[in-house]
Amino acid sequence: MKSFAAIDFETANHNRSSICSVGVVIVENEIIVDKFYRLVRPRPNFYSFWATRIHGLTYHDTLDEAEFPEVWQEISPKLKDLPLIAHNSPFDSGCLKAVHDLYGIEYPDYTFHCTCRAAKKHFPGLQNYQLKTVAKHIGYNLDNHHHALADAEACARIALSAPLFHRSNESV
Repeated sequence: MKSFAAIDFETANHNRSSICSVGVVIVENEIIVDKFYRLVRPRPNFYSFWATRIHGLTYHDTLDEAEFPEVWQEISPKLKDLPLIAHNSPFDSGCLKAVHDLYGIEYPDYTFHCTCRAAKKHFPGLQNYQLKTVAKHIGYNLDNHHHALADAEACARIALSAPLFHRSNESV
């Protein structure tokens, strides 16, 4: 896969619809051509202790930010018809579906691929398959883990690394 969009969401609480930040990295012909990061006012708009502890965002960080539909209007044209890639794609695809449902936005049935599953298949024997571990294994230093753009870029770098997504018609 030479062209794709790596995407990462952070959530404010246990609700998958509570997206509070999004990072997107657009790759065309194996070159990063665009990056996008936005804070999002989540719905429901409360932050759990554990979520803030993970990503550092709080209620006050996103209080004056746009809600998801406005942010998605900026992002969706950038995605074109590109496949989406995420590390632990069931989480990110679940967030995207949940927030589309919450706001009554038609979900375009995005194609998702998972760098975590691909890493388990192609890099057996790693200590674990967390994003930071896999990124380090391919030589990418993920300094700001749990920042949506930093995580999306790490995911893109993993997807660009051989042999994960270079075989035609391989589903991961």
